[in-house]
Amino acid sequence: MAVNKVLETTSFYIEVENGTDKQGAKVYKKKNFSGVNTNAAPENVYAVAEAIKGVLSIGSRDTFLNETSKLANA
Repeated sequence: MAVNKVLETTSFYIEVENGTDKQGAKVYKKKNFSGVNTNAAPENVYAVAEAIKGVLSIGSRDTFLNETSKLANA
């Protein structure tokens, strides 16, 4: 059985500061950005994420790329 993977959607999220826990460690939440072109190069997505981080009034840390694919029996 041959199965094909077809990329359907791409989005990314940035972890942004959302307060502190009981021990005083920073807590993060995810800020999602959808509608990313499925052909976008990872370098370009990263550059956009870094530009967004540069204008945020709160701290941030990692950026993640989410790719959703459909599996189809060929």
